Amino acid sequence: MRALLQRVSEASVEVDGKIIGEISAGFLILICAMAGDDESGADQLVSKICKLRVFGDENGKMNRSLLDIGGSALVVSQFTLAADMSRGNRPGFSYA
Repeated sequence: MRALLQRVSEASVEVDGKIIGEISAGFLILICAMAGDDESGADQLVSKICKLRVFGDENGKMNRSLLDIGGSALVVSQFTLAADMSRGNRPGFSYA
């Protein structure tokens, strides 16, 4: 499983001109399940993401987690994170 996290003050996903998901402060997470992934791996990833201390505290230090700030997560499926680019110039997606 691969995930790409972006800290955001707000984020939304729009499809055909309609907002289908939006959050205030938190993480925008692009995620890709790959061959061989299981539920325990997903549970570990969720636990780690929730505890990452990458949000600023009152002194400006990255010392607070998503849970500490009461933040949200907007999770978007993104199979291209599993791209295999080891051969040639065309990415392969057999692991996605």
